[in-house]
Amino acid sequence: MIRWFEYLGLFGYIGLVCDRDTQHRRIEMRKFLALFVLLCFAGSLSPAQEEPIPPRRGKAPKMGLFGAFMPGYLDMDLAPVNEFITAGGGAAFGDKGVWMLGGGGSIYIMVLKNFRIGGMGMGGSVSSSSIDLYGVRRDADLSLSFGGLTIEYVVPITEKLDFAVGAMVGGGGMHLQLQQMTGRTNTWTEERDLFGTWPPSGVPNITRTLDGSFFVLTPAAHIEYAILGWLGVRASLSHTFMMFPSWQVDSSYDLLNVPSKVKGNGLLFSLGIMVGTF
Repeated sequence: MIRWFEYLGLFGYIGLVCDRDTQHRRIEMRKFLALFVLLCFAGSLSPAQEEPIPPRRGKAPKMGLFGAFMPGYLDMDLAPVNEFITAGGGAAFGDKGVWMLGGGGSIYIMVLKNFRIGGMGMGGSVSSSSIDLYGVRRDADLSLSFGGLTIEYVVPITEKLDFAVGAMVGGGGMHLQLQQMTGRTNTWTEERDLFGTWPPSGVPNITRTLDGSFFVLTPAAHIEYAILGWLGVRASLSHTFMMFPSWQVDSSYDLLNVPSKVKGNGLLFSLGIMVGTF
């Protein structure tokens, strides 16, 4: 028969086992809660570390310098000059404009953000020739040129693409050379006689030059693309304004009553190849 104190010992052993089991469960629960909190904290940090951050858009000012070769086309009005040429028996230049060649360059101003200064110059010419019934040949050559200081503001669109606006301020001129030839041979004696005779007659050839000087203003817009770090291309649209003319004959005598429409105004389309740093 089991005595009462043996029952007490059995229940005490069972209680001790249960108490140990409870303590063990509490410890395991605490470990589980600590691990769960640690995992949640790590999970909250990992997306911030793995999420790609877009690159910050650069706000540094443009820097560098470049030189450019710039062919172009000036859509000027040739009608006033054609009227003058055809009235004297010559051939018209046609209704088309003037093909131009030129160059320029710029350097960025560090004091003013994305501003640059530089210079440019362009020139082109057209010509015509005719022979009348008497064998007299008449040649006419018209050349046009301008150049000056440029100042431009650049708006970066992408890393390699820029838009620029600005203007050129400077000077330019028109040079009209007129030649008349009969085909006869020139001799030293005839030249002496012509020099001593007034008015001259029987001249085998005559050359006259009419020169006009102008103040030139050319507002412009450019689209520029950097192919490489040192090589770029651009397309430009501008308008040439020639003002305040001054005309001379043979670079020595004033020429008056020149029609105001005789000037190189017009839209200028040009392309450019740029070499430098952008």
